[in-house]
Amino acid sequence: MLVEGETYAPAIDLANFDNPIINDYLPLQPGFAWVYEGGDERVEVTVTDQTKVIMGVTTNVITDKVFVDGQLQEDTVDWYAADDFGNVWYFGEQTAEYENGAITTTAGSWEAGVDGALPGILMLADPRVGDVYRQEFYEGQAEDVAKVYELDQSITVPANSFDRILVTEDWSLLTPDVHERKWYAPGTGVVFEETVMGGSGTLSLVDGTRQ
Repeated sequence: MLVEGETYAPAIDLANFDNPIINDYLPLQPGFAWVYEGGDERVEVTVTDQTKVIMGVTTNVITDKVFVDGQLQEDTVDWYAADDFGNVWYFGEQTAEYENGAITTTAGSWEAGVDGALPGILMLADPRVGDVYRQEFYEGQAEDVAKVYELDQSITVPANSFDRILVTEDWSLLTPDVHERKWYAPGTGVVFEETVMGGSGTLSLVDGTRQ
């Protein structure tokens, strides 16, 4: 997919979302839930049974809550959709940051098809080392990209040990000096995250459930 310095205009053909294929590295079945911890941070992600139609595509509603020292810091609703090839598309998010229980900002929220925002791909159907792709596009607001960094890695986190790991390196074109790597396990999804440039910190999967 085109990235920096080139026109970005993904073609969304509704016919390509008729029979979505589950992506093994990012399964979206309702009832999937993941809990991550790192330092004083805890992140809870859940695939709900709700949907939202965006640009004619029926997306899955994903909730993502971030707690710091037990206090809610960020509450986000994401909209994902797998296509008939197995790519997982990102159609936007509604996010709110909190302080002392009150919303301080909703900056970073965007929806594909609104105000020039366009969907990106969170996970490729057939990732290969060196692939670079946009994960989202809302000019000046949301411009994350990813690169397939490694394949066939192994890792042990509190939840389990995993093989056949896919590692991506993610960053925003708006803050290019900050990079993060994510480890994806087949059948599970993200199991580990680490900031590798422009900061430090990790998140490890401590619980992954299928309800």
